[in-house]
Amino acid sequence: MSIPPGRSDSVRSNIAEYSVSEISFAIKRTVEDRFERVRVRGEVSGYRGPHSSGHAYFTLKDDKARIDAVIWRGAFSKLAFKPEEGLEVIATGKLTTYPGSSKYQIVIDNIEPAGAGALMALLEERRRKLAAEGLFDTSRKQLLPYLPRVIGVVTSPTGAVIRDIMHRINDRFPLHVIVWPVRVQGETSATEVAAAIEGFNAFDGSGGLPKPDILIVARGGGSLEDLWGFNEEIVVRAAANSMIPLISAVGHETDWTLIDNAADARAPTPTGAAEIAIPVKAELQALTAQLGARLGSGIGRLADRKREALRAARRGMPAPDGLLAMPRQRFDAAEFRLGHGLKAGVTARRNAYGLLANRLSPNCLTALLDRDRSAFRQQARDLPRALENVVSRKREALSSRASRLSIAGVERQSRNAGERLSMLSSRLIRAIENRLVTVRGGLEQKERLLKSLSYEAVLERGFALVRDEAGVPLKRAADVKKGSALVIEFAGRQTIDVVATEHGKKPANRTSGPRKPPQQGDLF
Repeated sequence: MSIPPGRSDSVRSNIAEYSVSEISFAIKRTVEDRFERVRVRGEVSGYRGPHSSGHAYFTLKDDKARIDAVIWRGAFSKLAFKPEEGLEVIATGKLTTYPGSSKYQIVIDNIEPAGAGALMALLEERRRKLAAEGLFDTSRKQLLPYLPRVIGVVTSPTGAVIRDIMHRINDRFPLHVIVWPVRVQGETSATEVAAAIEGFNAFDGSGGLPKPDILIVARGGGSLEDLWGFNEEIVVRAAANSMIPLISAVGHETDWTLIDNAADARAPTPTGAAEIAIPVKAELQALTAQLGARLGSGIGRLADRKREALRAARRGMPAPDGLLAMPRQRFDAAEFRLGHGLKAGVTARRNAYGLLANRLSPNCLTALLDRDRSAFRQQARDLPRALENVVSRKREALSSRASRLSIAGVERQSRNAGERLSMLSSRLIRAIENRLVTVRGGLEQKERLLKSLSYEAVLERGFALVRDEAGVPLKRAADVKKGSALVIEFAGRQTIDVVATEHGKKPANRTSGPRKPPQQGDLF
């Protein structure tokens, strides 16, 4: 619809006016309120590892669209699985926008492979590789001791697993237990479990800790992702190379990990591992199983209640990553632009120095040279007079003292004064000569510099200087009028007077024939 003449201002005034920042932050609040927390499935693209700041930037895509993704440093260090190029994942986080570049993105706080299929394929490939090396051969497995004196347990010291094992051992057959605390889930779990197994094997009985007769590596049940640390190669190799018989008790009976294949025995549960390590007493088995189940259920319910309470409290508190998201991203963007800014600054400084260098002219050097020459001449004129004044004052002082002293003292002082006067005169003369040499050297250096910058050096190379009647140098033929009197200066300060007879005529071709000497009245 066209706007009638005369009504354009009134129509425009009905449209709300926003600044760019107001529009950008209004969109940001709308997106974050509408998509507070989402799960996005897609393929990782453009992933090159974490940035130097610790943050990770990449994109999630499918066959029709793509979305920018960022994982802040704090969340990245807690991920059980790191993103890989081309891997299909399920990312959990919240949508937000970055007003600095007018784009939206997902801030990820958890990432996992898309379904168990990807993990199972990776697990089977690793199982075949380690089996081909012979780590799962039955010939490598050791017999368990019938009645161990010391049991080493590798597990979390705060979980229900260690309590179950200790309860079962105390109920069935109390003996010495050494617990090596490790994380049984998370990024450092595999490294800590492998180090614990190798540490128990390194015991030599000194330091008050006996070497265990049997080891139990235990963890409670969980998903494939929770138990993934016990599928790492470092843990499997440590279990296979253990010289102490090892029982694997990871997860429930239906949970299988690669450490189960490398261990000397597998227990369906951590409690079952204690039963395998200790001789069986049938009359206590039922009671122990009942108490263990009740304890695990109670701890599980308590953990669930605490977990829900923690989640509720966390939802009511602002997320630190949300507050620092934009400053972090602006800092990364500024870091990207830092290199270009430094180059631009160097270029600007170089141009400024070039302008200052152009201001250095022969006239400045000539002025400095004249000033130093005048100072040198003044000093040369003043030095003899000053010397005479010094000698005169010394003679007067000597005469005054001579009238008050004896002949012998006068003669002695006269001799001393004469010697001192001779020495001072010699030192004064040397000082004057040194000063003259220094000043003369500086004067000669400036004179050489003046000559190198003077137009006379240019005349020595075959050029000539054209001046008008007032002595002003002429640069272009257009500045010369017909009939003007000119003075042409050659090398050696030789000049000739000429008169301009014609203006604007190009010089004749002088490539052949003898060159005619310039005559008075010719225009150069």
